[in-house]
Amino acid sequence: MDPNYYKHHVFFCCNQRDGGRPSCNDKGATDLRDYCKKQVKKLGLAGQGRVRVNMAGCLDRCEEGPVVVVYPEGVWYRYADQSDVDEIVESHLLNGRVVERLRI
Repeated sequence: MDPNYYKHHVFFCCNQRDGGRPSCNDKGATDLRDYCKKQVKKLGLAGQGRVRVNMAGCLDRCEEGPVVVVYPEGVWYRYADQSDVDEIVESHLLNGRVVERLRI
């Protein structure tokens, strides 16, 4: 398999933990993942050789979350809302610049 099938592979932790432990999904992760997918498609970034946005199970950083990780760089972000997601899409996925203010 081609290790560069996608230029960027984006994983949103959408985990829901039991017992009152912090969970990314408690903070809107699934909705913001869906929003990110729409933005990536709208900008024409989606598809082979470009960007893929996926939901992930627990990435074990929910206490810092919600979190998203972008590969192949392995850059972890904490985000809060659509404007943070927009900044990650525009800066990192479109222009190749890490968003330092959101980086974990």
